[in-house]
Amino acid sequence: MDMRQKDVEVCSQDSTASGGSSKGSLSVASANGSNRFRRGGILPTAICLSKAAIGAGVLSVAAHAAEVGAVYQFACLVLGGLLTLASIRMIANASVETGCWSYEDDICDELFHPAMSLFTGFINVCNCLGSAAGYLIVCGQVFQVVFRADDNARNLFVVLVGVFICGPLALARHVGFMRHLAAISVGALLLLVGSVVWYWAQHGIDESVDVESFLLPSSGATVFTYMNSINNMVFAYNNQFNVPQLTGELTPVPSVRKMTKVAFLSTSLCFLLYGSVSIFGVLAFGVADDNQKDTLILDLMPARKEWHVVVSLFAVMFSVLTCFQFHVYPIRQFSAYAVRKLRGLPAKAADDEEEIASDGCGGRSLARWLDIACALGAVAVAILIAVVVTSLRSILDFIGAFASAYISYVVPPLWILALRKKGKDFSWLAPEILFSLALLSLGVFFFVFGTYCAIKGA
Repeated sequence: MDMRQKDVEVCSQDSTASGGSSKGSLSVASANGSNRFRRGGILPTAICLSKAAIGAGVLSVAAHAAEVGAVYQFACLVLGGLLTLASIRMIANASVETGCWSYEDDICDELFHPAMSLFTGFINVCNCLGSAAGYLIVCGQVFQVVFRADDNARNLFVVLVGVFICGPLALARHVGFMRHLAAISVGALLLLVGSVVWYWAQHGIDESVDVESFLLPSSGATVFTYMNSINNMVFAYNNQFNVPQLTGELTPVPSVRKMTKVAFLSTSLCFLLYGSVSIFGVLAFGVADDNQKDTLILDLMPARKEWHVVVSLFAVMFSVLTCFQFHVYPIRQFSAYAVRKLRGLPAKAADDEEEIASDGCGGRSLARWLDIACALGAVAVAILIAVVVTSLRSILDFIGAFASAYISYVVPPLWILALRKKGKDFSWLAPEILFSLALLSLGVFFFVFGTYCAIKGA
């Protein structure tokens, strides 16, 4: 076995949030190489990555499309897809070249300074907590629409879902095990698209829609309207926080080429779904402010007695709950990193080599217990936010600007710049460097001005 294969095995062992052992995972995957949906394969990894992005964001794209028009909306979707491909490729490059498979802690610690890791970790935690809370808000909206529940019943339902469904899901050691649920949940979201298309077919094009209002922005659109549409696009495509972990799980050896294929498949799936919802959502529910509600779930309230609409709403709830795990996992990774730094251990120290489980710890290492506590704590915070905040669109616009833009378009080009500056032939005029600088500048603009617009538009 060569040194590269040894490095991959070591990093694969470090890829669990608690640092727990995953020995033999690569050999098992290789033995099952004929299984196209095996853990670490291109297709299942693409499904997992797309599921990390497709969630609550798909429910509000139609409302933004109604405000800015189909032309601007699709321009944003195309640009967002291309930028996402570039960003994922940069992250895969950084992961493979450093041999690190954790977003903010291992890679930032390797290339920059622990202070950079802590700041990036804080931003990513905000991103993941906001997204997780958004998923619980969606569950609450589904419950209200189907059962015509009041706010107190909705809050109780959110708490129960968070405790008994999200809590256990948040404790899983790996992201890859979700590949089967992720595939089913992507299909579940197609039922929502089907319900929107059915509503349009049954009721026809909304009377507020004509060619001009469908293609062009509404008369009341402002710079904040356009920027918040971009914020929503950034959030809708955001899955970069899971890229290092999923790159490390690629078999038999992680590579940038494989991750590029994964990125193309996942981004294409996201684009098709968001584009379809943008078109049919506007045609079905119109462009008037009174027509477009906070989400498509609330838009479908008049048809809540139709059985297939009810099925599609519960399918949406299942889909967003599947997303929950993908957003709790990075929080656990950052927590594990912070604990290791506080204990003075190397950033990539494997807990199974530093901890000896004892009967006093219930057969688990102390690191694993801390991991469990962090996961449950993240679920508790998400529940609290979802109970207090009821508007999904406001929280997604803010998270998309403040956190997702930083994670997606600021950090990845910084990693590439740091890696390339170590080379002997480094030049600021190299195409890769110029592109990285351009993406960095765009990311900073989204981060600063997008956050301002989200706050002003809230």
